[in-house]
Amino acid sequence: MSDKLYTSSNPNAQQGVRNVLKYLSDITYEKIITGQHTQTMAQEELHLIEKVTGKQPALLGFELLSYSPNINYSDTDDECMTEVMENYGTLKRVWEWAEKKGLITMCWHWFSPLYGRSKSFFSENTDFDASKAVIDGTPENKALLSDMDTMAGILRPFCEKGVPILWRPFHEGDGDWFWWGKKGADTVKKLFRLMHDRYTDKFHLDNLIWVWNSQVPECYPGDGVVDIISRDMYPPEHEHTSQSEMYYNLCEITSEKKITIIGETGTLPSPEAVVSEKVGWSSYMTWSKPFCLTEKFNTFEQLKKVYNSEYAVTKDTLPDLY
Repeated sequence: MSDKLYTSSNPNAQQGVRNVLKYLSDITYEKIITGQHTQTMAQEELHLIEKVTGKQPALLGFELLSYSPNINYSDTDDECMTEVMENYGTLKRVWEWAEKKGLITMCWHWFSPLYGRSKSFFSENTDFDASKAVIDGTPENKALLSDMDTMAGILRPFCEKGVPILWRPFHEGDGDWFWWGKKGADTVKKLFRLMHDRYTDKFHLDNLIWVWNSQVPECYPGDGVVDIISRDMYPPEHEHTSQSEMYYNLCEITSEKKITIIGETGTLPSPEAVVSEKVGWSSYMTWSKPFCLTEKFNTFEQLKKVYNSEYAVTKDTLPDLY
């Protein structure tokens, strides 16, 4: 894939963004980047991988849910509060990883900008109407932009330091379980474009790599605002393949050749199968409990095998890209 020049959807993208995109393009069909989601200060997943494999993932995923401005602390439950409290302060862990020049991806389980209770990123816990939020001047729109601008301020220091971030907003937007997906394809496309243009043109967050996260063609917001296409997948326990069918299905959302990654997975893909079958995943990211911290979906022996594969990029074999 390296014969094609990849450019960012942002004409002013920082050099680190360009370096990451080129690297992802260069390794496609030849290697796959190892990735792991972490959600707490403890980063149990990272430490377990180090203990079992002797290596670190090249890509770490981070969660921004506790940085949502509109968490309703007066109408919540213990499960929600535990998740929020354990996520507090994790930007410190992002900075630590950035100092090591590791690859960073971020997602945001965005507590609804209005009307929420408990885990209000779930549509069942909020009356927030995203279709109204994309209409200028509505109360929903004003609340959406307020939250969006707060998050822009949180991302700003990474831009100032030239740290590239694979930014995966409105993930799984084809489903109705999150408020941003409940109102359908047209709304989620508008939300993504709104954030892309606002963060690019108003806030000049030129360190963001825009990752779209859905395999549904009707939801695709367009090549002009997407740098990387991705999908989430949770195959059966211990199914370690190339997931080629998932890959080719995802590629159907656009006629343009795009860098392609596994946004989330439960079971580890097989680097050998990915390369031998010429399946174009550039990276994957395993989710947390129970997918990493137990052997229910991946044995520790399989984890060790993947991280020691000649076709896997781990932190020690990742070049400095920023």
